[in-house]
Amino acid sequence: MSSAPTPAEIAHDARWLTQALDPATGIVRLVAMTADEYRAAAFLDDRLLQQTADARAVPWSQIFAAAALVRGDDARWIFHIGHVGSTLVARLLGELPTVLAVREPRLLRDLCSVDGPSRADYFPATRALFSRSFGAGQAAVVKATSFVSEIAPDLVGPAGRAAFLAAAPRNYIATILAGENNIRELHALAPVRAQRMAERVRGLGSPTNAAELAAAAWACEMTALEAAAEALPDANIVWVDFDRLLDDVGGHLRQISEGLTLDAADQDLAALAQSPLLKQYSKAPEYEYSTRLRRDLIAEAAAHFANDIDGALAMLDRASEKSPLLARALRR
Repeated sequence: MSSAPTPAEIAHDARWLTQALDPATGIVRLVAMTADEYRAAAFLDDRLLQQTADARAVPWSQIFAAAALVRGDDARWIFHIGHVGSTLVARLLGELPTVLAVREPRLLRDLCSVDGPSRADYFPATRALFSRSFGAGQAAVVKATSFVSEIAPDLVGPAGRAAFLAAAPRNYIATILAGENNIRELHALAPVRAQRMAERVRGLGSPTNAAELAAAAWACEMTALEAAAEALPDANIVWVDFDRLLDDVGGHLRQISEGLTLDAADQDLAALAQSPLLKQYSKAPEYEYSTRLRRDLIAEAAAHFANDIDGALAMLDRASEKSPLLARALRR
């Protein structure tokens, strides 16, 4: 294996992605990335290793030294509740020449598993390293995995900038029920989500069907975002409803760009509103998935599961009487 890059080489630009962290040993995996590789990758987790072999292992002390050399601490962030177009939004923004989109690096998920006071030591360096790009006029926009919202305040920083992507509970539940893979994921994540929201949401009880389980997932992820917003009173946070975004892609991309202070020309945003990306499945662009198809699938699920969805929404309303964050999420 080739020698590890120096702190100065790591700090110079975004070539060396800080991709993963082993909390037990403090070893970080660096992966060499070009601007085109960032643009193409839907995820920067371990699936990335199937496409590249240029990875190096370095101690966290090397990362800390590199972070001290990075100029600025101005990464922008995208947090979301899952299944609300965050990958699409990140891909669209990544088409702008002034944006480097960094989608779901595993390191952020690894930080969630660090226990105790030592976790705070990682965040300043993480913010600095994810602020790197490939040019002085290019901003880094980092899209996290949904459960990373639990540490959003530490990543964004007190005066940082972030977009929070969400959906109304009825549409979210129908979206989940519209796909078999979504339902499998829903069941797999249910125990962890119950643990995550134990201190935030009271009175949900035990879900009795997939619609109620999807409602509980919405409650978990939305209250994570609400808690993050509450912890960041001085940050610039742009809330975006994905279904509304699809009704006016250009206008909402302008809203996001302004909130994240991205340098985006009007003609570039107008072009993105007509982008072929809107007709592809963002996580696997080789598959077609248009806005119309999405709406048709959601409408079909909403009609088929109408009674279950109504019951799930009633469950959320009852729980909101005991859960201020959930009540705030429902009002939003």
